[in-house]
Amino acid sequence: MRSGLGITATFRFSRGDLTPRPPLRSGEGEKTQTRTPPLRIVMMGTGTFAEPTFQALLTAGERVVGLVTQPERDSGNKRGSTRQTGLGLANIAAGAGIPVLQPESINTPEGVAALLAFQPDLLVVAAYGQILKPEVIAAPTLGAINVHASLLPKYRGASPIAHAIRAGETVTGVTIIRISLGLDAGEILKQEELAILPDETTGELEARLAPLGARLCLDVIQRMKLGPVAGEKQDPALVTKAPKFKKEHGLIDWSKPATEIAWHIRAMQPWPTAFTFFHRPGHEPMRVIIGRATALPGQSGEPGAVLEGLAISTGAGVLRIDEIQPAGKKKMIAAEFLRGYPIQPGFRFGGA
Repeated sequence: MRSGLGITATFRFSRGDLTPRPPLRSGEGEKTQTRTPPLRIVMMGTGTFAEPTFQALLTAGERVVGLVTQPERDSGNKRGSTRQTGLGLANIAAGAGIPVLQPESINTPEGVAALLAFQPDLLVVAAYGQILKPEVIAAPTLGAINVHASLLPKYRGASPIAHAIRAGETVTGVTIIRISLGLDAGEILKQEELAILPDETTGELEARLAPLGARLCLDVIQRMKLGPVAGEKQDPALVTKAPKFKKEHGLIDWSKPATEIAWHIRAMQPWPTAFTFFHRPGHEPMRVIIGRATALPGQSGEPGAVLEGLAISTGAGVLRIDEIQPAGKKKMIAAEFLRGYPIQPGFRFGGA
């Protein structure tokens, strides 16, 4: 079999660890009586959110027999990219001697056959990026669990962290669910809250949620080794969606209240970033990325108008820009920007 790393490998599996054992004889130690056979686990994930869960499985001594991850892409390594990059799941797997599959789609007959070759007992999924078909979910004997970065049923979808921040939530968390056919609709096996810090961005919050998800995942796996784990059904009335963002979603709408714009800016970091256009009479609009900003009380004027320094009028209140990045230049604090672009009457921020 050819792995996604371009290495031809023959996978040989032993099911000896799952062979039923004879009953314990009287007098055998308690430690022997409490042992549970290891599960054959396939990790399925992509990106920095999944890395702590994968590493936790390896560190805890779980029997990880394979990794399924997305094909290598260079978008996070391109010059000027704001996407977060970590060690890389494939690199972690290579260092641990774990076979890697990187199909364009795991849902094809070839993908399912490769998954079945691992003879998995359990799939552990974290931010994989593909909706799994029934054949994939049915491949492991114990099914599949998912590490999801929200308090389900709120924020089902690909971007739960960003949507929570953008909505002004002050609390989020991680939910472990049993994967079903609906998008993030499976039974809740474990859930834990985490407070969102006042100025926290999506990237910063993800870095705190990821290890929480790893811990909850290990706990659920230990319970599954002991027998069936009961789950709690999600309330359909509480479902909200968190679809994937595109670059154009980063555009700032200055007609919104300053508080909501500040949420938006935090939510769009590190990707796709919040952006707007700087308008100066006699010049072409200049695209700028807003990295940090603070909502302030104050009298609003025309949305997007520059009031003083980099205090901008909004639909309600004033937004003070604290960090800005003109197109093709480095990030800078407001004072640096103002030295290069002294504010004059008529300057404003808005669409192109």
